[in-house]
Amino acid sequence: MDMEAQDSRRAQGTGGALDKEKVGAFLAQLRKEKGYTQKELAEKLYVSDKAVSKWERALSMPDIALLTPLARCLGVSVTELLQGERIPQDSALAPAEVERLVGGALELSEENRRPGLRHAPAYFASALAACLEVGVLLAQGWTLTELKDSVLLVVGLCLVFGAWFCFFAKERLPAYYDENHISSYSDGPFRMNLPGVRFHNRNWPAILRAGRVWTLVTPVVYPLLWMALPAAFWRSWGGTALTLAACLGLLAAMMAAAWRHR
Repeated sequence: MDMEAQDSRRAQGTGGALDKEKVGAFLAQLRKEKGYTQKELAEKLYVSDKAVSKWERALSMPDIALLTPLARCLGVSVTELLQGERIPQDSALAPAEVERLVGGALELSEENRRPGLRHAPAYFASALAACLEVGVLLAQGWTLTELKDSVLLVVGLCLVFGAWFCFFAKERLPAYYDENHISSYSDGPFRMNLPGVRFHNRNWPAILRAGRVWTLVTPVVYPLLWMALPAAFWRSWGGTALTLAACLGLLAAMMAAAWRHR
């Protein structure tokens, strides 16, 4: 098959989208040729080995910010990476094929930035359980005035922050976080600053995971403690201390996760 025929075949492509299965198989092939395990390649890119596994199984695609370092690690060009095959040096891609690859990369960028819904069931289950438990407390004789600075405060804060962690938080930080010492994170109205913590893509997944776990578990467990412990405890300093711990525990959980992955 001559070069013109090859270019024609590539130009037909798969429409405006990248062929994830072809790219995934090509990634696996290149990784094995380099002698890397999935974990070793992941460490070079500051991602998890699960992420590499998903790329190779066509379950997801690398973030657009990872394309250049990934191609460099595997010894190919970004164009070859997106194409899912090696391209002869004397072969020129047809304009339609270039447009397809660029369009696919742009779609990839938007796809990776889009908030996911995979945490929605856990979030809504936690919210429903918390609301039912508050209803039980009211049925037991507690008043909204008594609960507003404790149970309602903790549940409300957890559900607000939990919504951000579950629906709006970016799964990956921009590349400049890995290249610089940045100790704060901002995303629209959301601001995060963890004392002594530098944000980067090695600890960011752990921080998000800790945030999700804390904000989904606490609104369920905290009202249960109100039901289990005597009323005298909640009207004493002990109740105040436990409420403060429930509010500040999110910060402590994220800091601990960040330090473990620094």
